[in-house]
Amino acid sequence: MTDPKPAPKHYLLYGSERYALAILRPLQEAIRARGAEAAWFFDGPGAEDMVAGERLLTVEEVRAWKPLAVITSSNAVPHFFPGVKVETFHGFDAGKPRHIYVRGFFDLYCTTGPRDTAQFQAIADRVGHFSVTETGFPKLDPFMQEISGPLPPVRQPPVILYHSTFSPSWSAAETLYEEVKRLSRDSRWRWIVTFHPKMNPETTAKFKALQNEYLSFAENDNILELFPQVDLMCSDTSSALNEFLLTGKPVVTFKNRRPGPQLIDIDDPAQFESAIGRALARPPELLQAIREYADAIHPYRDGRSSERVLEAIDAFVARGAKNRRRKPLNLWRKLKIRRRIGYWGPA
Repeated sequence: MTDPKPAPKHYLLYGSERYALAILRPLQEAIRARGAEAAWFFDGPGAEDMVAGERLLTVEEVRAWKPLAVITSSNAVPHFFPGVKVETFHGFDAGKPRHIYVRGFFDLYCTTGPRDTAQFQAIADRVGHFSVTETGFPKLDPFMQEISGPLPPVRQPPVILYHSTFSPSWSAAETLYEEVKRLSRDSRWRWIVTFHPKMNPETTAKFKALQNEYLSFAENDNILELFPQVDLMCSDTSSALNEFLLTGKPVVTFKNRRPGPQLIDIDDPAQFESAIGRALARPPELLQAIREYADAIHPYRDGRSSERVLEAIDAFVARGAKNRRRKPLNLWRKLKIRRRIGYWGPA
């Protein structure tokens, strides 16, 4: 008599924004490739964009399903869900003050590259209630071959991607609107504009109204889909610009909060046109700085970050699924999550 096959492992993918789908779907694919099962829980936008074959659970169903791990790109996770709590992040550190911080919800952080790993490991060594494993960013897996190959020549005419973050204090969209308007009527360059889904609707409407034969507005859920179509990104302090730098192509920024040699950063709209010209010329020292920066934030080019996340979870479970210290009580934040989800049952 043969022993019955072990039940497949369960992994819950947890999202609070639509962009969780783009980040976590590669993990879903890797989970299924292992013969395991993936399901989703959303407490914000995103569930309406799920497709056939993807499984959405309620709170009660999650608790009965007993996932081995809850994996999320959010900064918090319901503590009353079973399983190891794992954060994969929702983007790279763009210099905003809310990237390197710890809220006490997670057992394991899966970091994107050496720069983040060093910062989170230093905190882990001090507080002791979470572990850190460098895995790479799952969102990039399906695109890595496409975005990390040899640098293609600049198109004729060149194509520029304009993207801005949504926060008024970080966004340059209104400041650069007149320049984008003027340059988008010039046949030298073509433009694709895309914004964060939380962008001020009035700003979005203004840029959509600029559409002409030289400028189009893209509403892709995953901005990575646009990267192979363009030669240059213009932005401000958006984490998407770090993803774009992995292509090896230049980025022009306006008052970036953490400028460096990998960027062409300006602080006056009058500099915008000349900065674009310099970026399209691709000076060798700029391309070298981009390569070095890309290796620091995400050195992986194999498209296997999702598999590394699952391996990190296996390793954490194998060593007892415990850290040196218990997580903080976090009562106020836990109460806020219960209120948002509407669950008041046992933890």
